[in-house]
Parts: sequence; structure tokens; C-alpha cells
Amino acid sequence: MSTGFFNVPTPHNEPVLNYAPGSAERAALQAALEAGRSKQIDIPMYIGGKEVRTGRKLELRPPHDHQHLLATFSEGDAEHVTAAIEAALSAKDAWENLPWEQRAAIFLKAADLIAGPYRAEINAATMLGQSKNAYQAEIDAACEFIDFLRFNVFYMTQIYGQQPTVAGTGIWNRLEQRPLEGFIFALTPFNFTAIAGNLPASAAMLGNVIVWKPAYPQIYAANVIMKIFKEAGLPDGVINLIYVDGPVAGEVIFKHPDFAGIHFTGSTKVFQQIWQTIGTNIHNYKTYPRIVGETGGKDFVLVHPSANVEVASVALVRGAFEYQGQKCSAASRAYIPKSLWPAIKAKVQQDIASIKVGPVEDFSNFVNAVITEASFDKLTKYIDAAKNDSSVELIAGGNYDKSKGWFIEPTVIKVNEPYYVTMCEELFGPVLTVYVYDDNDFDQVVDIVDKTSIYALTGAIIAQDRYAVADLTHRLRNAAGNFYINDKPTGAVVGQQPFGGARGSGTNDKAGSMINLLRWVSPRTIKETFDPPKDYRYPFLG
Repeated sequence: MSTGFFNVPTPHNEPVLNYAPGSAERAALQAALEAGRSKQIDIPMYIGGKEVRTGRKLELRPPHDHQHLLATFSEGDAEHVTAAIEAALSAKDAWENLPWEQRAAIFLKAADLIAGPYRAEINAATMLGQSKNAYQAEIDAACEFIDFLRFNVFYMTQIYGQQPTVAGTGIWNRLEQRPLEGFIFALTPFNFTAIAGNLPASAAMLGNVIVWKPAYPQIYAANVIMKIFKEAGLPDGVINLIYVDGPVAGEVIFKHPDFAGIHFTGSTKVFQQIWQTIGTNIHNYKTYPRIVGETGGKDFVLVHPSANVEVASVALVRGAFEYQGQKCSAASRAYIPKSLWPAIKAKVQQDIASIKVGPVEDFSNFVNAVITEASFDKLTKYIDAAKNDSSVELIAGGNYDKSKGWFIEPTVIKVNEPYYVTMCEELFGPVLTVYVYDDNDFDQVVDIVDKTSIYALTGAIIAQDRYAVADLTHRLRNAAGNFYINDKPTGAVVGQQPFGGARGSGTNDKAGSMINLLRWVSPRTIKETFDPPKDYRYPFLG
């Protein structure tokens, strides 16, 4: 397919494998899980062309089986941050001057490696290290990551193909997209392997060089990502993977004159601190850094009185409890009309009663463990507070156990106050809070939905009434960067729903779209005049 300037493979969304009993992909994944559990590996940092190990070893254990040691990794310090920056800058000239199609080929090859020989390995690493079930790992570590790589190459060539119109004879206007002047800092989260790979890769394919710091619980899968990039032919120093405490890394990176931008997914508090630090140090930089970030969410499901009960119930259960609610987009607060509440309550309770909670190696488990003991302790405090509050009704779940892994049952609580703490604060776990409203108060509830949270990441409305759908789509236009009608508020697909939110949820630069890639280039316009004037005088002077 022609993009208007270059010919590149037409991207298609990677098919999702189903891992049904007896399937080849299930057997391959189970073998990869067994292989991962059968050995303990020591994971290095990757700085330039070197695997770097230190004397400070930290452990990686499955959240669902914290007695089992998967791996150790070498934690670095400020010297390693400096070394990673120097390695990136040393690689910059050769990398940015490599023809675009050579850079593209590396990432297209990486996508094919993930789709083929590395599929089971990267999915198994995500399951073991981040406690995702087989389906959640497949749609993340395999399919979404592949889609990011293939679609971003396509968008990259479209960007390069955008040229100004010809003004007339004697003049040639052209446009080039330069990589940013300096290095990019990629700071990635624990919950999505695809995001962890995309944040450094999307900026790198445009000719930028990267210092990448993943969240510690994601390092087990990050190591597989680097193996894939290296096998795909990524030159040394283009992406440097370091494991350093956040403040230690920030102290070096945000004071460096060659800092050119940050690609971030994580908490709102950290992103705001980073933004403030960049502002404080702005006079030190050679250029104004690009600040791109996707942060938190307090994502809503608003059920209209015309809603289909089954549609609403499934949107709540899937939206709130897939991957233990540890998605920025997870349904966290729901507003349900009194007329539909008995039926929705019964259906949700029935579905939750059938959900199994346990380790990822048992494919019958829908819910697995939350990521860390700190997360477990925070979430259970909210659950205990709700249990002890006479104004709150426990609808489902509420039990938890950390003797083997950080397991929390899918929990639904009903509150009488729409501004109750769990309706407002981001929990990042398998806890859904429901407010039941009088059908006659729907108009006021829409305002409450819009005003409750600082976030504006995702949101869903469930309604059959088309006038209501149109009205809510308009009234809640600023409440969510990804808006869903009669569906759960999770599951954005690259090329279909570019992802990002506004307000406190980030800069809304839409990962998985051309919008995001434009943040990693700096345009230069060039005008060449073939027959320039020889006299300063214009005709009007005659």
C-alpha cells in the first residue's frame, strides 16, 4: 500500500490466539511457563553494547507465588545513569543518519519475532512476572506490542511523506523531520509489557536514542524485550536499559543539558513532580524538552435507565476485574439507576461467584494476584474501611489472602454518597464502587460523573436510548479521552482507538497513533530558490 511517499507493509491488527484446551499455542505457553519456573536467571542492565551487572542484587518473584524466586537483577546507581546517557549520545549520529527504511526494518522484524518464535516466551514472562492470565498476556505482550511496532512504522512513513505544496517554478519547498537534539528518557509501568516496549521503541524508530527505566516488577519481561530488539538488529546504545531508583535516575537525567524529552506512563503524582523538575531546570537544556505522559484514571461506567442489563453487567465485571483492575482504564466507579439495580446486582453477583482466583499457571483462573505487597496492603485497607462503615454495603467479594500470593477477591461495594472516598481516589485494584441513583436524578448524576475526579482517561455509557447516547457523548466530552458506548472502558486497540486521556490523566498524545510519533520529531522547512533575484527593487518602486 502506498502512503503517498513510501511503500510499506499495510498493518493489520495481530490476531488474538485463544489458548483453548488442546491448542498448539496453549501447549507452547505451558512449556514456556514451566521453563521460566525451572530456573533462576540473573538479569543485567544493557548499556551500550555491554551487559552490566552490579554487586547489588534484587529479587523478582511471581506476585501469585512470592515464595518462588524467578530471577535476580542488578540495581544500578547514578554512574550507570550517566553511562547510559553517554552510550545513547555516542550512538546518536550513526542512528539518526541511518536511512529510515533500515530503522523500520529492525522494528518490523521485532514484531515478526514476537508474533513467531518469541510469542510464548514474552507471554510467559508477563504472566510470571506481572501475574497476568494467558488471555491478558496475549492481548498485551504479544498482540498490542506487535501492533504498536507495525502501525508505528506505517505512521512514521506517513509523517516523512508529508511535504509542502509547490509554490511555482523556480522554488522548491521541502520538509524534513529530524529526531530531537539529545536523548529521550522512557519511564515505563509494571502493568503492560506492550507499553514498556512501545515507549522506548516509538521514539527510537524516529531516529532518537533512549535511556529506558522500567518499573521493577516488569523487569523480567523487559529483559525479553531487549533480547528481541537485539536479535532484530537494534544497534548498541540506541536503547539503553537501566534499573535505578527513580529519584536517583531523575537527579542525573533532569539536570543533563542533552535531555530532550520524556515518554512516561505511571502515576499522576510522579508525572507532576517530573514536570515541575523539568521546569525548574529549563534553563539548563539545549532545547525545550518534549513532555509526553499518560498517568492515572478514575474510570466510570454510567448506566442509563434504558440500558440493557446484561450489557451493563458484563461491562462492569470485565471492565473492573480483568487483570485485577490494574489497568489505567479499569472501571472503578459505576452509577446505576434504581430501576435496574436489582437485576444488575443479581447478574454481577452471579458472575463474580463463578470467578476463580489463583495463580496464572492454572488457566481456569480469571483473576490472579495484585502486583506487590504494598499494593495488597493499600487495597485491603480500603476494603476493611468499607466493611466497617455502616453506610457502605458489601455486594460481592471482600476477602483476601497473602499467605501464598497477593490475592484479593473481586470486590463490589455500594455507597450512599457519590463522593465517598473509593468513588474519588484511584485504587488500582479489583475494587468497584457503585452508586445507585434515583432515575429522576439522572441529569444531576451526569454532572457528578464529570466533576468527581481529577482524571479524564476512560469512561463508558450504557444506554439504548439514542437521544441519551448523543447527549451524554457531548456532555461528557471532557471527562474521558477514550469514550465507550455500550462496552467496558478498557481494551483500546492500536489503529482503532489510540489511547490517552486529558485533565489529570496526562497529555493525551495518543499512543498508537501518528499524534504520538509527531512528538518525537522536530521539523525543518527548507526553501531552495533556483533563480534568485539580482536586484532589491520591487516593481512597485518604478
